[in-house]
Amino acid sequence: MSPIKTYVEDAILHVTLDRPKANAIDLATSKIMGETFAAFRDDPSLRVAIITGAGDKFFCPGWDLKAAADGDAVDGDYGVGGFGGLQELRDLNKPVIAAVNGICCGGGLEWALSADIILAADHASFALPEIRSGTVADAASIKVPKRIPYHIAMELLLTGRWFDVQEAKSWGLVNHSYPAEDLMAKAWDMARLLASGPPLVYAAIKEIVRDAEDSKFQDSMNRITQRQLASVDILYASEDQLEGAKAFAEKRDPIWKGK
Repeated sequence: MSPIKTYVEDAILHVTLDRPKANAIDLATSKIMGETFAAFRDDPSLRVAIITGAGDKFFCPGWDLKAAADGDAVDGDYGVGGFGGLQELRDLNKPVIAAVNGICCGGGLEWALSADIILAADHASFALPEIRSGTVADAASIKVPKRIPYHIAMELLLTGRWFDVQEAKSWGLVNHSYPAEDLMAKAWDMARLLASGPPLVYAAIKEIVRDAEDSKFQDSMNRITQRQLASVDILYASEDQLEGAKAFAEKRDPIWKGK
């Protein structure tokens, strides 16, 4: 039985990590996740993905320590996209929404941070407890200090303490929280909103954000204006770019074709 359950509706890929008892990720699961998200990236009929965990207790606790004790190497082959299939997946220029339905810690939090928008159930809880297992939260050590105040990030990394969804929201790690029974409906509302938007613009936004992460402002602006970013070059020469202007002039909703 596959640890990943998927279905497609309205150009939206819904991905559920379903690996009892806690939705932990081992090497084999990570490889399947990578294949799933690479296929999503490469399928022009799919516009948005939702990721979540099975059940109502665990989103994902991250690395499967039992599998590690049985021989899974922490520096082993996680497959395309790295751990969880998302955080190192190249050229993923489509929106991803994480619907955090419970405990979200360690590599599970790193997986959620790989999404573009994070929604959470109001009972969700978070931590980066790797320090207690004698290892490092590698991706989180890169990402978290860039997203929240440095001293808060270091406290979370150095102590491994738990924090609730309200604190996660206060630091901007979570966009919105909802009662558990409303979480998936809200995730689908968000996904359908994004799926109705211009996919070429989303692709350009994501590539620009990635390019600008370690670049000076003017260097990134030069690459945009000189059409050195592939997604921007495609957008500026697209039918959708013209359609947006026409729809505005004609006072109607645009029809996005993704070309």
